Amino acid sequence: MNIALILAGGIGKRLGRDIPKQYISIEGKMIITHCLEAVSTHPKIDAIQIVADEQWREKIYKQLPEAALLKFSGFAKPGPSRQHSIINALDVIMPSARGSDIIIIHDAVRPFVTKSLISACVAACAKHEGAMPVLQMKDTVYLGENRRVTSLLQRDKVYLGQAPEAFHLIKYYRANKRLNPDIIEKINGSTEPAVMAGMDIAMIPGDEQNFKVTTPLDLERCKLWIRG
Repeated sequence: MNIALILAGGIGKRLGRDIPKQYISIEGKMIITHCLEAVSTHPKIDAIQIVADEQWREKIYKQLPEAALLKFSGFAKPGPSRQHSIINALDVIMPSARGSDIIIIHDAVRPFVTKSLISACVAACAKHEGAMPVLQMKDTVYLGENRRVTSLLQRDKVYLGQAPEAFHLIKYYRANKRLNPDIIEKINGSTEPAVMAGMDIAMIPGDEQNFKVTTPLDLERCKLWIRG
């Protein structure tokens, strides 16, 4: 079974809005609804679990696309960090897990994910223990400290990670459960626990269209794309 885990527990501080960005409506639908439309219609997605605070669950459920409604398996509570939220959802999912299950973790604020990218993530898990879409770095990248440049990184070895990220569910769950609580707080990307556990994670080509709505400029871009 391929289970999509949609993360919608963030509070969206960087956008500077009164409500979390995933619940902003565009053309009568929340951003998370647009995301669910893209994910739920994929034939390889068998179930959908959503991380969301209780105050938003009824609104999410009312806007669930028909395909998502058929695959919806429930909600999980957000944690104090992104990775805590993932672990909370994994705890809900694991009692019915099977050895062949794949977990596909995606952000509710990435509404333009394509079927081909989801397919590539799932396909990579047939030969690897996980997969992450990446974009090649275009700009020169430096390390710095105290507002001074300290070194130059090799651009051809630096990548920008995207979601969805797919993993063998049971191995990924074990990787997370082995984490020290202090480490969990510092994790920014879903793939980090897998790499720390020595899992074989493939990098696959990402998609410029699959951007994350983080800033006001991202939101305006999102509106333009949805409105066509």
